[in-house]
Amino acid sequence: MVILGLILVGVGAVLVVLGLFTSDVKFEDNQGSVEFANIELTTEALFLVGVAAAALILVGLWAIKLGAKQGWRHRKEQRRLTELSEKLDRVEAERRAESDADDKK
Repeated sequence: MVILGLILVGVGAVLVVLGLFTSDVKFEDNQGSVEFANIELTTEALFLVGVAAAALILVGLWAIKLGAKQGWRHRKEQRRLTELSEKLDRVEAERRAESDADDKK
């Protein structure tokens, strides 16, 4: 989930960088157009590209948060299970030692 979030944030960031550094505004016949990464777009289409980039970044950050939370929960549960397993091993060792002592009597 974290990797997917990083990919989405990366794609959104690339769209923002392309919009900032490769866009060129042209005015011909009282019509405005924008060239975005060598693609001719209307100003409305460029706006929608910006909205899509922002949405990708937000969804990516949400996925990173969700993945990190799941990972933290998994590590916490694994730590608890390891502690319980160690306790069980100690109790079993004590019982074996007690049963060996009883068998010797």
